[in-house]
Amino acid sequence: MDYSKEIERRAERVFEAMSDRASADDMKRLREAFALAREAHSSQTRKSGEPYIFHPIAVATIAAEEIMLDTNSVIAAFLHDVVEDTDYTIEDIQKRFGDDVAFLVRVVTKDKKEKYVDSKQVDNFRKMLNAVQYDIRALLVKLADRLHNMRTLSSMRPDKQMKIAGETDYFYAPLANRLGLYNVKTELENLSLRFRCPHEYDDLCRRIDADMEQRGDALNKFCQNIQEILENKGIDAIVYVDYRKPYSLWRKMQKYGDDFNHLKYRCFIEIVFSPIEGVSEKNMALRIYSILTDHFKEKPVSLQNYIDTPKENGYQSLHFKLLPDFGSWQEIHVSSRRMIKNSQIGCMAERKVDNIRKWIEKFRNVLRELAEQKHDGVSFIENVVTSFYNDDITVYTPQGKGIVLPQRATVIDFAYELHSELGRHLKFAQINNRLASIKTRLHRGDVVRVFTDPDAHPEANWLECANTYKSKKAIGNYLHKLPKPKYDRCPVCKPIPGEEVVGFKMDNGRIMVHKRDCPDAISLASRRGDDIVSVDYAPSDTLYPVAIRIKAVDRYHMLIDLVDCITNELNLSIGSINTETTDAIVTCIITFAVHSYSELQMIISHIATISGVDEVQEVI
Repeated sequence: MDYSKEIERRAERVFEAMSDRASADDMKRLREAFALAREAHSSQTRKSGEPYIFHPIAVATIAAEEIMLDTNSVIAAFLHDVVEDTDYTIEDIQKRFGDDVAFLVRVVTKDKKEKYVDSKQVDNFRKMLNAVQYDIRALLVKLADRLHNMRTLSSMRPDKQMKIAGETDYFYAPLANRLGLYNVKTELENLSLRFRCPHEYDDLCRRIDADMEQRGDALNKFCQNIQEILENKGIDAIVYVDYRKPYSLWRKMQKYGDDFNHLKYRCFIEIVFSPIEGVSEKNMALRIYSILTDHFKEKPVSLQNYIDTPKENGYQSLHFKLLPDFGSWQEIHVSSRRMIKNSQIGCMAERKVDNIRKWIEKFRNVLRELAEQKHDGVSFIENVVTSFYNDDITVYTPQGKGIVLPQRATVIDFAYELHSELGRHLKFAQINNRLASIKTRLHRGDVVRVFTDPDAHPEANWLECANTYKSKKAIGNYLHKLPKPKYDRCPVCKPIPGEEVVGFKMDNGRIMVHKRDCPDAISLASRRGDDIVSVDYAPSDTLYPVAIRIKAVDRYHMLIDLVDCITNELNLSIGSINTETTDAIVTCIITFAVHSYSELQMIISHIATISGVDEVQEVI
């Protein structure tokens, strides 16, 4: 093969893609960047045996054609491996192409260190994300680089394939999604699945092909029917079947536990309309919706309006479900040509400075907070993923203000998103006018009202229900400032201050307190007797949950007397009450919290004096 001619041919494709939006001077700089990259990589080949320059040209092509980046970004795409893999330096790039190109190349160049703060991968992720504080284009160049690496991954060893595919699935594909690069996201996901789980991927591809073969005629006829209906109403639109890709179906199978044959909506019908002068895109979409629901049965409550409330990655469309004559609900997506184009090039779609700045500012604010916290590598990446990579839902305040949250967000996340003080003193909520726990998961379109109490504060179990970085950080900071307990409690016997206890020094240096009759304590004493220490396990402001079992002769007002004794006489808050009556004998288990063992004994003594009570004892 004449590689020289092929190199020229591929490079010309980049120049052609940029010719409409680059000045003559910029085109000259692009050609100079290609020439430098070609000379720098002239002695290098890829794993496939091809000239290495094929890779920078391919990355520049993706940047120019698929992501529609500016001239300096495409120059950086040509040069992105020059500093890392050759004798050229950032200073050389800076002298020839300026500070902006040098910055972009520096961000996508992996640092070579003797020792990494966390790991090579995490340090590179951190570096790239920190760069967003200045310019989002660096990430877009890196995404172009990663996309071509994934397209040519078959030449790598299986272990390298797994490493690169894992990074892609966890980090790069969700990042592309968050930036609105739907096509890039989809391709990265599917390439990752192909190399991580090749047998599953191939099986899904075969099943999709078989499903298309089986249902293709009926679906195409349905599309043709829709097309004719819209043409008769004077609407210019393209109607086609779009099968979901293997990764999307694989994820749904994992999420819902369904096999392929029982997955709903394995494909959808895409309707892409041309605008009509004087008619808004929303009105056009609603007109199509109205026309089609006159001809086909609509699935109740299936309409989803992403035009008025786009996903945070910018995705817009009108979704609903119709029933064709072959008897299974079909998902319909109605989009304008502009919406389809924007879903391909994401945050670069509308080249307004304010549009790009909004994205950069959101990334910058969270990354600034992340930088102020001391994280290990894993928690750093987890926090970034939590902050940016989940699919979105929009929920509303009673005043109609939309709040964008990740899927699986709870009332806790909602409150902290509104204001940190609302989260700090959150007590309960109403969702769609119904009472709800603060740990309730929210769904798209919910109207949420939160209620606070000055005495309510974050608890450790809130972290299990928090999903956003903002709420996790605030809860974590609050809990971190709380005084640390002097001792750890045995999770088996759960001692409370005032009981006969013994302490054991654990491997982490903390003291674990056990009741003296605890089986774990007896076992430890026989094996680690030298670790026994005396402890002063005194009462404090800490409350300890306890449960008591009451057995009594059932009578009128018995339960009311028990509740009155605990709440009014002893001023305790009841956690739960469970009662069971058999043959006039009532057994009641009540949970509440106490400060000490002596307080618990006093409560038991009080309850024992109630008429009809025969037995009161602590439940372990």
